[in-house]
This record gives sequence, structure tokens and C-alpha cells, in this order.
Amino acid sequence: MTTLPGRPVRLGLRENLAQFGLLVGVNALVGGMLGQERTVVPLLATEVFGVPGHTAALTFIVAFGLAKAASNYVAGTLSDRFGRKPVLVAGWLVAIPVPVLLIWAPSWAWVVFANVLLGLSQGLTWSTTVVMKIDLVGPARRGLAMGFNEAAGYAAVALTALATGYLAAAHGLRPVPFYLGIAFAALGLGVSTLFVRETREHARLEARSHVARTDGRHDHLGDHLTNGQVFTQTSFREPALSSASQAGLVNNLNDGLAWGLFPVLFLSSGLSLQRIGLLAAIYPMVWGLGQLVTGPLSDRWGRRWLIAGGMGVQAIGLAIMATADGFGWWAVAAVLLGAGTAMVYPALLAAISDVAHPAWRARAMGTYRLWRDGGFAVGALMAGVLADLYGVRVAIGAVAALTAVSGAVVAARMYETRNAQAPAQPMPAGGTR
Repeated sequence: MTTLPGRPVRLGLRENLAQFGLLVGVNALVGGMLGQERTVVPLLATEVFGVPGHTAALTFIVAFGLAKAASNYVAGTLSDRFGRKPVLVAGWLVAIPVPVLLIWAPSWAWVVFANVLLGLSQGLTWSTTVVMKIDLVGPARRGLAMGFNEAAGYAAVALTALATGYLAAAHGLRPVPFYLGIAFAALGLGVSTLFVRETREHARLEARSHVARTDGRHDHLGDHLTNGQVFTQTSFREPALSSASQAGLVNNLNDGLAWGLFPVLFLSSGLSLQRIGLLAAIYPMVWGLGQLVTGPLSDRWGRRWLIAGGMGVQAIGLAIMATADGFGWWAVAAVLLGAGTAMVYPALLAAISDVAHPAWRARAMGTYRLWRDGGFAVGALMAGVLADLYGVRVAIGAVAALTAVSGAVVAARMYETRNAQAPAQPMPAGGTR
């Protein structure tokens, strides 16, 4: 039996419920760090610093996306080499200066720098909580694990976006809304340092007990891949992994657009800060809570059609956002965008975990998240250029079309990764059934 000092290592949600729940709470704090920016920072660009043009104003999202994409990739390799917990704690250390910089930034360049740190932190912390939960639950409940992880993170994004909207209306755009970020960072660092336990041995146990798929798919990849081979398979060669990577990129391209341009669109139409904050919260709230349903459904129904269908629902929501006017229609569009993202997000993460061998799963997850969060940068640049040339609504419409195409790619190229005939029970510590 595999053991850690003083306790056996077992796979399964019930067997690891306390640590799993703790990691859900940690990821809520990670989401709160992102949520402090969703309503306020796009308005700082226009209302405080007078940044000219949409492309220039969205540089903070480009910086965030590039930094997060890079740190996602590094997080997977580091967590395999040094363990999950040190990477998680390092991510929180990087997060500590972010709200302070946002409060005291004397120029827009300082806000951009704060978002480089935020991106580095989010990549290290969010990636690691994903891998740690997958380590704990084993192969049978990956969708459920991802549903809880992403629900906690994005519900916190939504609630913090809503709260900062009201705080900004009452007290101004700075400094009060960012006090929340100071509290989140301090609490996240303390909990991760003192109470979170290492989970790398759980992944090693699963690797020793790994059961091949009954249909023979992707088992030829083996369990000893170099970093370069993992990157190539995840990015381009393996059909399910590469399909998930492109869908993840487009999904976060949508989110970069929503983060950077939606508040500007709403403000230009005369909505109050409270209503802007509410609209900024609806999308991630539906996204977050919806994953409590869609994550387990992906374990039961499969990943492929939830992903393809969710991209289609996202495209419809974006089309409504581009063509409609008024709070009511925009709220409907935000609900659709959130529902579609809820269908996609946990299923993509679970699909990566289905295909990747436990021995290189963290690196595959890091590669996928490299592409996925690179979508923030691509989305911000694409949306900014199109908005400057043709207007905000044209930019949103173009992204809606791209999202529909991405869903079609998944439907045509991705196979179902959930192995319906795989054992449904958690693996015992000894690795035999």
C-alpha cells in the first residue's frame, strides 16, 4: 500500500473529501483575485488613465493572457518535478503585490505590469488546483472534480465582479474595490501553506494502477514521453488533445473579449456601474454554477458533444450581444454565453485527463492551458483591432462566427474520450481489483 507519513494514499472523492473541499475553497480565492478586475480595470483605462483606442486599452488582457499561458505550461512541468504544493504556494506569493499595484498605479503601464503578475499567479495556482483535484479523485470522477473546481473559481469571479461594481459606484474605482484582492491573496497564501497537502503520490498510484482503454485509443502514446512529445501530441497530433486545445483557445478568446469590451459597450450605452457590475457577474456566475451540473454530466454522457454544443450556445450568445440593445437582451446573452461555457469548460479539462497518461498528465494539462489561456491575448488583440477599425459590435460578431467554427472542428475531429467501459469505482491503494 502506498503511504504518506501517517496516512495511506487512496484514490476517490470520498476518500479525499477533506482535501478536495479545501482545494475547492482555495480555487474560489484564486477566482476572486481575477474577479476584482472584471468590472473595474477596463473602466480604469478609459475613465482614469484616458487610454486612447480599444487596442491600447486591452493591453492589460494581452499581458495577462501571455503571462498566464506561459506559467500554465511551466506549472505542469514544475509540479511533476517538485510537487504540486510548492507550485501552488509560489503562485500565491506572486499574487500578493497585485491589488497593491492596482490601487497605487500612477500610470497605465503599472496596471499592465500588475496583470503580468496576476497572469503568472493564476497560471500557477489555478493549474495546480486542477491537477491536484484530478490526482485525488482518480479516473472515475474527473468531470465531477472539474465541475466543482471551475464552479468555485468562476462563481467567485462573478461575486467579486458584482461586489466591486457596487463598491466602485459607492466609493470610486480606486482604492476600495481592490481591498478584496488583498484579503483573498493573504487568505489563499495562508491556507495553501498551512493546510493543503501534496498530491503527487496519488498520481503515481494511479499510474501504477492504470487501466488501458477497451477500444485501444491513445494507449500507443505510452507513459514515457518527453516534454517535446507531450507538447506536440497535445497541440497538434493527437485528435482529441489537439481538438480540445483549439477549442480552449477560442473559449478564452471569448472571455478576453467579454472582459475587455463588454463593460465599455455597456458604459457607452448609458448603463450605471451597478448594472455593468451585474452584467459582468451574470456570465461567470452561470458559467460557474452550471459546471456543477455539466461536469458530472460529462462523466455520464461523454465530453465530445457537450464541448461542440457548448461552443454553439456561446456563438448564439455572442451574436445576441452584438446585435441587441438594452439590459434585458444583454442579460439573456450573458446567460447563454455562461451556459455554453459551462458545457465546455469541465468537459475540456476532463477530456485532457482522459487521454493523457498519469505520468505526463500534468504536462499535458499545462500544454492545453498554454493554448487555452493564450486565447486571452489573441482575443484582446483581435477584438481591439476590429473594434478600433469597425466598432465594438463588429468585433463581437466576428468572435461569434469564429466560435461556431471551433465547435464544428470539435464535432468533426474529436472522438469521445470518456471510456464508457472503464471501471467506475475508485482504484484501491494496492492497485488491484
